[in-house]
Amino acid sequence: MPLADILASPLRLPVIASPVFICSGPALVTAQCQSGIIGSFPALNARPSSALSDWLDEVAESNEVFARANPDSIVAPFAVNQIVHRSNDRLDHDMAVIVDKRVPIVITSLGSRPDINDAVHSYGGIVLHDVIDNRFAHKAVDKGADGIIAVAAGAGGHAGTQSPFALLREIRGWFDGPLLLSGALAHGRSILVAQVAGADFAYVGSAFLSTHEANNPPEYKQMIVDSTAADIVYSNFFTGVHGNYLRGSIVQSGYDPSRLPQSDSSAMDFGARSIEAKAWRDIWGGGTGHRLNRSTTVGRRSRGNT
Repeated sequence: MPLADILASPLRLPVIASPVFICSGPALVTAQCQSGIIGSFPALNARPSSALSDWLDEVAESNEVFARANPDSIVAPFAVNQIVHRSNDRLDHDMAVIVDKRVPIVITSLGSRPDINDAVHSYGGIVLHDVIDNRFAHKAVDKGADGIIAVAAGAGGHAGTQSPFALLREIRGWFDGPLLLSGALAHGRSILVAQVAGADFAYVGSAFLSTHEANNPPEYKQMIVDSTAADIVYSNFFTGVHGNYLRGSIVQSGYDPSRLPQSDSSAMDFGARSIEAKAWRDIWGGGTGHRLNRSTTVGRRSRGNT
């Protein structure tokens, strides 16, 4: 199956930047797009909800202005992430804005719904759905998703535990549509390996968290730079869904990373658990491949540095 036109357009690298809760906004997305990779942000990052329309206009207008001023540069399209879970009370509002603005790519997470897919298809957009195993990939495609994001071990934030090689092979065994790989990808060699293993694109997030454009505190940026793969803790305590977090942020919030209890997954509440420290705000996400190299410094700009 050939890639959809929006994904087949030229990119500087075969990379889609993953939407990072709180941290991804118009500044980071436009920097990504204007560097030649597909940028994205979660709709929930635009607060209040009325700001979503303004954010979409800002991204589109900035990219258009840059493209006119730099006709020889590759300016990539952008995507918006929707949390398709009952805890997201903004879903209907945000989908109405997305349809009105004709967002070219919508990334869905924590649930797959045919009505959401149909709404995006109504204006010619495409839907990419993230999954942690082959069973969920089948469900997403059956419900109308156009592409799959295979979230393997090592991805920042909510993540799976499967080997990227096993997960890609299972999905590629039956699915010939757009396939992205997420999990510990932060280097050109990693991107190449993802393609050789069967993915069309690398899905990269944590590597952008130490850039000027990321909307996270300086302390978070520095912790990304200073931490190693051994400093990533996998737990479902903070949101009810298993995810990867920076050990240092857990410790500074008063928790013992080695003694985190298990949470009831049926009580999942995205970033709003009834605990003193909040996921994403206080407990910071990060993947095991987030460091580009030892010379990475806080404030390095994302343009040209993917």
